[in-house]
Amino acid sequence: MGAKYIFVTGGVVSSLGKGLASASIGCLLEARGLKVSLLKFDPYLNVDPGTMSPFQHGEVFVTDDGAETDLDLGHYERFTHARMLRANNCTAGRIYERIITKERRGDYLGKTVQVIPHVTNEIKDSVRKVSADVDMVIVEVGGTVGDIESLPFLEAIRQMRQELGRDNVVFVHLTLVPFIGASGELKTKPTQHSVKELREIGIQPDILLCRTERYLSPELKEKIALFCSVPADAVITAKDVEHIYEVPLVLGGEGLDEQILRCLKLQTRERNMQPWARLVEKLTHPGGEVSVGIVGKYVGLQDSYKSLNEALTHGGLANDVKVNVVWVEAEGLESGDWQEQLCEFDSILVPGGFGKRGIPGMLRAIEYARTAKVPYFGICLGMQCAVIEYARNVCGLKDANSSEFDSNATHRVIYKLRELRGVDELGGTMRLGAWTARLKPVSFAHRAYGTPEISERHRHRYEFNREYEETLISHGLAITGDTPDGTYVEIVEIPDHPWFLGCQFHPEFKSRPLDPHPLFKAFIAAACARQRKQLSRVTAPVEAKTEMRLPAGS
Repeated sequence: MGAKYIFVTGGVVSSLGKGLASASIGCLLEARGLKVSLLKFDPYLNVDPGTMSPFQHGEVFVTDDGAETDLDLGHYERFTHARMLRANNCTAGRIYERIITKERRGDYLGKTVQVIPHVTNEIKDSVRKVSADVDMVIVEVGGTVGDIESLPFLEAIRQMRQELGRDNVVFVHLTLVPFIGASGELKTKPTQHSVKELREIGIQPDILLCRTERYLSPELKEKIALFCSVPADAVITAKDVEHIYEVPLVLGGEGLDEQILRCLKLQTRERNMQPWARLVEKLTHPGGEVSVGIVGKYVGLQDSYKSLNEALTHGGLANDVKVNVVWVEAEGLESGDWQEQLCEFDSILVPGGFGKRGIPGMLRAIEYARTAKVPYFGICLGMQCAVIEYARNVCGLKDANSSEFDSNATHRVIYKLRELRGVDELGGTMRLGAWTARLKPVSFAHRAYGTPEISERHRHRYEFNREYEETLISHGLAITGDTPDGTYVEIVEIPDHPWFLGCQFHPEFKSRPLDPHPLFKAFIAAACARQRKQLSRVTAPVEAKTEMRLPAGS
């Protein structure tokens, strides 16, 4: 039996959560024993999001094969066992690039190249590429129904229903049912109009996911079903939740997976969502709390650090604590009161980024973490800044810098990747994807991973300059991870610190709620240890005074 297809579209407004809905569908179907694959179509004309501003697009999620993709692929990996590759994200820019390449090569044999059939055929080919050896392919169509740019994708999925038949394709439409406070009512008209837009291009949704603040009453479901021509049982409440990992449980409780199986005429085992139920129980009833100060460049849009935020949550789950993330704008630490902004945190993290904006603030945060013995985690740029700070303030190389920030610096302890010198194009020209690293025994990294060799995902243009390795090591910095050929430095640590680690790779991309990443587990464990130590210092004098007040002879 070949794969069956679920196409997820969105209406009314953007950012309703199509990515989370698609990932949750995958989670529910895996819980029934089905093997799933997922694909995200993005209708913008960029070939990939790699050159887009984080403020425009949010995080760029990197796959093992080095693809720079939409952040929804991170949701797919966190909610399912499917592993995303380049083929699992396709933009309109990529589609048109392929078509123009074929046209220039003469593949169309002189025909007029048109949206139908050439563009739609290319879109359908992209769907088929991810359909091998799976039971179900979940395809999320980005954008909002009614947008001009998404029309070729919607036409392509309409054709697939026509070609494969109703038993092999199901359309799930995510829409909005807003609550109007003034009247105290949920309004269904936006959903009705969104479905009307879909029908005008030949798509009748089979299932409606209604994003709303509160559960839909049976009467409202009946009304939506009547006007949108779907069974009332196929009108699913997609209620707002506190934690995103509740979404599969909420949708499962509404019977979403049962409706999908009904439409596709499939029978499976009963779903087993117990691991997710236990996960949500731990999230909602943690044993304690710790704080992490994230000193970054793009804190105005938290989607810029989506995987990082989730990985910290996973680290908290592993330590039975809630992680309170406080976003600190790096440029805000360049003023006089910068230490006061950091002193309350149990740990400090500097994430990845590009460009020199905010670097002085990041260096101050790292210096504070190093000298005050606060657990520190530097990721990509955060690792490079840790090296610069150490070179300046410990090794005495006052002009130490990265050639990214100052190409004329005397001591370029961080410099451009050797293979990229002379390469000025930005798209896809970094060190990308999964690379192997060796770990030194008795290091923070080795203790966390418990293995001498690891594979992690990268996205960077600059590297540690090994000409300064001897100087830095002689002053106490440890290189505890590098590539097997000894070319690239992957991890640096300060051994006489409670926990100070910088890594060139992005461990957040491989963290899962049911399988937290080892470095995030260790980082949050170090934050918990610091918190306990600080509390013991506060309570010790109080206990001593209490003992002195006891009566004599007692």
